[in-house]
Amino acid sequence: MGLFERFLTVWVGLGILAGVGLGLLAPGMFAVIAGLEFAHVNLVVAVLIWIMIYPMMIQIDWSSIKQVGQKPRGLFLTLVVNWLIKPFTMAALGVLFFEYIFAPWVDPQTASEYIAGMILLGVAPCTAMVFVWSQLVKGDASYTLVQVSVNDLIMVFAFAPIAAFLLGVTSLMVPWETLLISTILYVVLPLIAGVLTREALLRQSPTAVSRFVAMLKPWSIVGLIGTVLLLFGFQARTIVAQPLVIGMIAIPLIVQTYGIFVVSWLGARWLKLPREIAGPACLIGTSNFFELAVAVAISLFGLNSGAALATVVGVLVEVPVMLSLVWLLNRGRT
Repeated sequence: MGLFERFLTVWVGLGILAGVGLGLLAPGMFAVIAGLEFAHVNLVVAVLIWIMIYPMMIQIDWSSIKQVGQKPRGLFLTLVVNWLIKPFTMAALGVLFFEYIFAPWVDPQTASEYIAGMILLGVAPCTAMVFVWSQLVKGDASYTLVQVSVNDLIMVFAFAPIAAFLLGVTSLMVPWETLLISTILYVVLPLIAGVLTREALLRQSPTAVSRFVAMLKPWSIVGLIGTVLLLFGFQARTIVAQPLVIGMIAIPLIVQTYGIFVVSWLGARWLKLPREIAGPACLIGTSNFFELAVAVAISLFGLNSGAALATVVGVLVEVPVMLSLVWLLNRGRT
């Protein structure tokens, strides 16, 4: 591994500290950046995520896409975990912690909002960042694309009914613009760019793709760190003002993330999945489509609601926890 990859946890940690520090020192700057959004999708964050996943899109070999149907077990694991297990365990953990364990310190109304935010995270499997996690564990790029695409397709039909059922809401308003634009920004556009780039490079030489991707790798890490810096900068005041509340919300989210990872990993072992498919399959279920969850929480409960705060804490928890899971998968490879 190169310098950037070897010390990735250090760079992310510095990005977190820098984000919180700059968010406190220059809140106006982050307010301007936060305002650059469309349909609750921040365009600056979208560009940074695009930079992260573009190198992986270049590596996708379209001739191998047709072989995915010959190895359906990875897709089976992803779909079972994401749609039959994860939303319900998230809801159960939310109820356990905020209606029982943390009940003495949280009023019932606020507790219900925290649970709602957790549920929205649980019903939104990851779309963009999973490409980064897959690349870090040397996952099969083509297979990861198919897994994400199938999840996106199911999300269009299943997100609203499952969230409505778990929230007890009969008229759940899903911001379809957010779902559509996020899919275009994080999957379609980088995919098209990756395909065109790969074709152009292959016309030069068989090794041009690997050389170009190696050159882009540091920029991919810079995109990750920049995303972390912005996300923590946006929420710097909340982090400092409500550390105990954030800690309470983070605990069940961390339990959920590691728990789902264990379930996915055991499922991958049981199905005897190869590492390049098992890695992304485990990570898709453990990470979340936080843009959609935040947008729905804001539209349903309001910007300053407990539900919105819970989805934001999900963002704060995800990167450090996912990096630890990437480390575990890579350590198990040796």
